[in-house]
Amino acid sequence: MPGGGGRSEWERRMAAQRREAERQAKEQARLARERERAAKEAHLLAQQGVAEAKSAAVEQRVRDLDEVLASALPRRPVSFSGLTAPSAPPRFEPGVLAAGNPPPGWADFAPADPKGLARIFGGNSRHAREVAEAQVRFDVAVEAHAQAEAARQRALANAKAAYDLQVGADQKRVADVRARQSAFISGDPEAVEWFVSRVLDGSRYPRGFPRRYQVAYRPENRDVVVEFELPPQAVVPAMRGYRYVKARDAIDPLPRPQNETRQRYKRLIACVALRTLHEIFTATPSEVVEAVVFNGRLSTTDRATGKPARPHLLSVSAERAVFEDLVLAAVEPAACLTQLNALVSPNPYDLEAVEPFIAFDLKRFRFTDDMDVIAGLDSRPNLLNLTPTEFEHLVKQLFVAMGAEAWTTIPSKDGGVDAVATSKHLFFGGVCLIQAKRWTGLVGLEAVHALTGVMADHNATTGVLVTTSWFGRASEQFANRNRITLINGAELKQLLKKYLDKDVIPGTSPPKRLRASANLQTGRPGPDQP
Repeated sequence: MPGGGGRSEWERRMAAQRREAERQAKEQARLARERERAAKEAHLLAQQGVAEAKSAAVEQRVRDLDEVLASALPRRPVSFSGLTAPSAPPRFEPGVLAAGNPPPGWADFAPADPKGLARIFGGNSRHAREVAEAQVRFDVAVEAHAQAEAARQRALANAKAAYDLQVGADQKRVADVRARQSAFISGDPEAVEWFVSRVLDGSRYPRGFPRRYQVAYRPENRDVVVEFELPPQAVVPAMRGYRYVKARDAIDPLPRPQNETRQRYKRLIACVALRTLHEIFTATPSEVVEAVVFNGRLSTTDRATGKPARPHLLSVSAERAVFEDLVLAAVEPAACLTQLNALVSPNPYDLEAVEPFIAFDLKRFRFTDDMDVIAGLDSRPNLLNLTPTEFEHLVKQLFVAMGAEAWTTIPSKDGGVDAVATSKHLFFGGVCLIQAKRWTGLVGLEAVHALTGVMADHNATTGVLVTTSWFGRASEQFANRNRITLINGAELKQLLKKYLDKDVIPGTSPPKRLRASANLQTGRPGPDQP
């Protein structure tokens, strides 16, 4: 049947269309699966990349911490020559202000002269009007040019003044630094402290390191004392890396073993101490700085009280000759500090504090160097004019005023100790043997040794050595290790003012610089001393 043949053709076309639709649907499904698979692979690679990038950042951070000391060794030290080198002033470049625009010319405004028939048929009168109009325009242009030129001249003068100011400021800075250099060479404390501060300012640490410190210079000892803020414990990454976990589609941190974190932090603060010593020694001459004392403190919170705390975690006193003999590029930092007899917290991560070699307030070191010059012109009592008995009595009054509950004179046969004080509240505590020395020169180490022997003989808790002069660095270090408090002339002056309201002159002061003089090194008493 004709109709039946038509239906068969139609059915064939429909079947073909269905097959094509099914094929396209399968193809679309296949493409969708491929896209999904590609997206999953891309996500997997991206997550793995994130984990690797975070791990690489941690590894780089650890390398930076490991190289805190090594990275500083090849750098050129800060120097006065570098600080005084004037930065080459740039050439004054006024740019568009250099030259103004040319003034307007009448030729650019004047109308053309009438020609031919125009001159006969009213051209001259029209030309006159055009000339008048052109004259107005020209006058306006001349005035505008004059104003623009005046503005340019003012801007040029301002630019030149700013340039001259910049050049002058640089010249003044260089002059100031050169003046400080002269004072530095002569051992002026303020100049030395300023320069050492520039040295520390120029030291570049990884991010997260504090930039706080205090510097004091003691010219009588030729040593620099640095109170340095240590980096917080958080600078050591708590994670050793990161790992992508496909099953959970998560990036998991890999914690660093606590023991490793502790060891890394301990090594880090050792590197900071050695680096600071290195930077100061390499930047200063031995004639000015013979030793450096580094005290490392950490600003934190006391876990027991919740209050702010700043425990000392490290203290080291290094002589230049000893330090310069070290090969810092090859040392193990903790072992090197041990070699230098440093005081290092056994558990710095747990904030176990140490007693520093020298704990100071910067005001301690702000004493006049000219006291002996004006002593004869001053109405205040000079301690050197007191008799030995009067001086001992004055010291007795001081300690009683400070809270001593008893005072007993010790016979002279007991090693030269002058008194015993007992107190539960004073800095010395318990039974304390006191020796007073009315000297004019440096009190040497042998005097401190002698007091230690008498303390042992009398089973004393602590000792105090009071003098009108000053102590050497070796005496201070020995005293800190042996429960002895040293009070020099400048500190004695402050204590007498505070507790007895007596304004006195110690009678002597440390020299600006140690000279190679035997009486300064031996600490022998002056001719009128007991």
